[in-house]
Amino acid sequence: MFFNFVDELRAAGIPASFKEHLVLLEALDKEVIEQTPEAFYYLSRATFVKDEGLLDRFDQVFNKVFKGLLTNYGQNPVDIPEDWLKAVAEKFLTPEEMAAIEKLGSWEEIMETLKQRLEEQQKRHEGGNKWVGTGGTSPYGNSGYNPEGVRIGGESKHKRALKVWEKREFQNLDNTRELGTRNIKIALRRLRRFAREGAAEELDLEGTIEGTARQGWLDIRMRAERKNAVKVLLFLDVGGSMDPFIKLVEELFSAATAEFKNLEFFYFHNCLYEGVWKDNKRRWSERTNTWDILHKYGHDYKVVFVGDAAMSPYEITHPGGSVEHFNEESGTVWMQRLAHVYPATVWINPVPEKQWSYSQSTKIIKELVGGNMYPLTLEGLDNAMRELTRKKH
Repeated sequence: MFFNFVDELRAAGIPASFKEHLVLLEALDKEVIEQTPEAFYYLSRATFVKDEGLLDRFDQVFNKVFKGLLTNYGQNPVDIPEDWLKAVAEKFLTPEEMAAIEKLGSWEEIMETLKQRLEEQQKRHEGGNKWVGTGGTSPYGNSGYNPEGVRIGGESKHKRALKVWEKREFQNLDNTRELGTRNIKIALRRLRRFAREGAAEELDLEGTIEGTARQGWLDIRMRAERKNAVKVLLFLDVGGSMDPFIKLVEELFSAATAEFKNLEFFYFHNCLYEGVWKDNKRRWSERTNTWDILHKYGHDYKVVFVGDAAMSPYEITHPGGSVEHFNEESGTVWMQRLAHVYPATVWINPVPEKQWSYSQSTKIIKELVGGNMYPLTLEGLDNAMRELTRKKH
């Protein structure tokens, strides 16, 4: 099985040498890890993957070779009975019935009532207008209808939930996807500031000609290679409503990692809060404090957010608005802090620009980045790079 694993890694374009294979076997023989599927997964990944852009392909190969071996890991548990989250049917209501349903009230009232319902409720419930369950018109649960409520599990039907409570699985982006990437690279090249770096490894043709003419013999001169000295912080929204845009964002990610030598990237979900992460598989166990980013990277960094900005407005404006954890400070506070540290900040939105006006959250995010939101099109990228070039730190 292990030899097949190595062959599959190579077939997927991951350089897996015989030496690395022996290192893995030696580590297993010396029992350097616990005998669990999760520990073996991380050991083999650390052994074979030297480039973060190959993480997603490694996961695909691992799942193919050791199918059924892994269990869910790296997740915060959701203390809601599993069978409650299975929708039995969607209750279809007439427009008149929908219009007759009254909104429960403010964010604080809805969340407080949800807490009380979970404490009181003792069994699964379907239909109805009060308890947490499936179908029906209760503000809590899934697969029913309420103009404003909390979706717990299930799939979005009417796009009306002000908070979503469920487990999420995200994928890392693959920076080897060659686009359409060529055109994106051309657009990104507007954001350039070249500098000579490193050892003299490039032929200086003009200097060689000038020196040869002056000396009367061949005078070969070398110079350091010109490299883009622009520094970029890239924040990538993943999961949920971003799933339809994975291919397009992968192409942007691939182009950016190829174009900018000084690039740091982080993942977030929906809005920036107190923590971001590098690996979606370990986003709960290995997070980076946002304060650390603000202190580590200088004001001269250019910041690019990539996301659809589609969420409940409460996720931006209220503490506790995050769909996955309780954030003590609102997304607005964190976005304002980042914009203060990095004046050169833009937001790239994969949703067509003509649809932005229908989303309240999109309007809020656009205001928080000083109006600098651009569509994920070649023209939009070109305009975004012009804006970043214009802004001085």
